[in-house]
Amino acid sequence: MSAAALLDNVHKSYGAKDALRGVSAEIDAGGVTALLGPNGAGKTTAVAILLGLRRPDRGRARLFGADPRLGAARRSIGAIPQEIGFPPSLRVRELVDLVRAHYERPVPQAELLRRFGLDEVAGRQAGGLSGGQRRRLATALAFAGNPRAVFLDEPTVGLDVDARRSLWGEIRAYAADGGTVLLTTHYLEEAEALASRILVIKEGLLIAEGSPEALRAQVGLSRVRIRAWPLPDLPAVTRTERQGETTTVWTGDVDTLVRALVGQSVSLDGLEVLPASLEEAFLALTQDSE
Repeated sequence: MSAAALLDNVHKSYGAKDALRGVSAEIDAGGVTALLGPNGAGKTTAVAILLGLRRPDRGRARLFGADPRLGAARRSIGAIPQEIGFPPSLRVRELVDLVRAHYERPVPQAELLRRFGLDEVAGRQAGGLSGGQRRRLATALAFAGNPRAVFLDEPTVGLDVDARRSLWGEIRAYAADGGTVLLTTHYLEEAEALASRILVIKEGLLIAEGSPEALRAQVGLSRVRIRAWPLPDLPAVTRTERQGETTTVWTGDVDTLVRALVGQSVSLDGLEVLPASLEEAFLALTQDSE
């Protein structure tokens, strides 16, 4: 599959701070890729370079094979920046039409307003919108030009549960039609629900990549749940957590742990073995990389 976007040995510094230190990554055409990392990891800088808003100090970036600083390359994409600002006196429908005018085959205004739940505020000035409405408007503008790819930097911040799920549906439908999505988010549930590929970045370095399943397998953790407390000292235990009558034990060796439970006559009532969540894998990866 060809790459929709590319970072090739990209370095970027701000004064004495290294934001990116030789990052190389490809964003496959079609599907959803999530770029994850702790605060200050370099995610926003990486997205800014891919959008042509920042110039790498070394290395190169490409959008569909072209330099992202070229207008022709940027006309094929849409984006939601982390910080959103609109002229406060312009109305929602005016902002939608202003952005649509920059593209050859934009989404019809009525369709865009309907898809992103903006029908009822179409005549309202941007300065009078709530935070969630502003985020929905920013998302609508990202999709307004029928782009080949969208770059969504924390797209669901400030949205309620229903609006978040609705946006997830739009992202899935867009990707299913062949669109490319690069998503940054602090909601690990969101990345797990949407992304087929994950890139993990920390301190300016790409430290892991792969499917959510591959990253969970990489950290080698499983959750073992039983209805028993207290527990004796057990081997191969990373962490233990109790909730009511249920104890959850994180382990890298399920067989050894279960044998120890049996050997010490611990009740296996309600025994359940589950893979680590993406959030747990992410924490293990970023903590282990220090």
